[in-house]
Amino acid sequence: MDLPPRATLTPVLAELARGGQRSLLLDLATDAAERCSAGPAMGFELRSAPSDLFTVSGTAEGLHRPDDEHVVQVEGHGVQLARLVRLLSVLLETSGGCTQPSWRTVVRAESWLDDILSTTRPHTVLLSNDTSPLGVLAAHAAERHGANSVHVQHGAWTAESVAWPVLHSRDIIVMGERDLALGRGWARHPGAEVHVLGQPRFDVLAGLSRQAQRRYLEKLLAPGGRSAPSRIAVWACQPFSPDHLKSHADLLLDGLAEADGDWGLVIAPHPVQGADAFTALVKRDAGPPIAVADPRVGARGCLAGADVLASAYSTCGIEAALLGIPVLEIGPPGERTLGLTGQGLATRCEAAGEVAEGLSGLRAGPAPIPRAALDAVCRWRGDSATRIARLITDRATSGPRADDSTHHHPGAAASPKDEGASVR
Repeated sequence: MDLPPRATLTPVLAELARGGQRSLLLDLATDAAERCSAGPAMGFELRSAPSDLFTVSGTAEGLHRPDDEHVVQVEGHGVQLARLVRLLSVLLETSGGCTQPSWRTVVRAESWLDDILSTTRPHTVLLSNDTSPLGVLAAHAAERHGANSVHVQHGAWTAESVAWPVLHSRDIIVMGERDLALGRGWARHPGAEVHVLGQPRFDVLAGLSRQAQRRYLEKLLAPGGRSAPSRIAVWACQPFSPDHLKSHADLLLDGLAEADGDWGLVIAPHPVQGADAFTALVKRDAGPPIAVADPRVGARGCLAGADVLASAYSTCGIEAALLGIPVLEIGPPGERTLGLTGQGLATRCEAAGEVAEGLSGLRAGPAPIPRAALDAVCRWRGDSATRIARLITDRATSGPRADDSTHHHPGAAASPKDEGASVR
């Protein structure tokens, strides 16, 4: 089962197929860019959710009341009960796609999942997100149907992102050693185990052509056969507000202008950003040459050809570090980052001068990174999909392997009383 983003799970499904395992991929995405197109060619069946599943709004009676004079006092504030009722109505009845489904959508989705699990009787339900409403639903449905649930960490975690247990699956796959504590602390399943097995969507990094990606970057910065800059930075963007985005752009471009050497910048938009978000930057009259990568290419499609990757918290920073590409974590003090600087895998740059200093320091070549530092962020050997597939099949045939050193029990994880319970 694949809840967006799909790229984390399809390598595992393909590996299971190579081992003779049949898989059914349930595509629950409502964003066209997130929908799956692959299926039998990769060795698994693809099935989409019913077309009207996410257009269902609620019709709960009694929740559409006009304003009245019923007011309650809450810490000195007067709150109209009718407005609370309308807010409740919105939360229960309005469908916001797969990430914010209405209550009726959730009930229908549960019935749909139950029917599929009853028919197919899988030994495993595989998830890349069991913290969203539908992910929680799928993990609990697996529990009820006697299937093992496996969650594969898709992106980097930070301790500040949640403050309560949110991982519902039985087996939790994390990228690196530093995610162990969070995986244990966030686990809700009473028998949960955390496994450090890397990131399957990073497996393709082993086969990247740095020369081809470099040629792509040079063509962007020097169209028509003109001379390309000798040094190229790739900026992996986040979907910030225009003002926030401009502050990052100013910091980075001012730093590039001050740095030693002939620098150019290729902007890699986030998938939800359009190229028009950077029109004003590209038209700058002064400073280093700038180009925008095709959104279909993205940062991971060109970062291997860069001399440095800059970002606030794009997971592409981890990919760059694995490839030995220097990383700049940019943004003002207090800005959220991946925390790669603390692992010795990046340089924190809070001002343009620090960007310039970090770039100028690269003239001597990137410093070698200890394997232990990389493993802390992502224990990657290019075979994560194979290792996860092996865990899934071993679970299906022999249960937990207590002797595997990459398995970690959360210990005294509380058993939630609603584990495996139906929402109906």
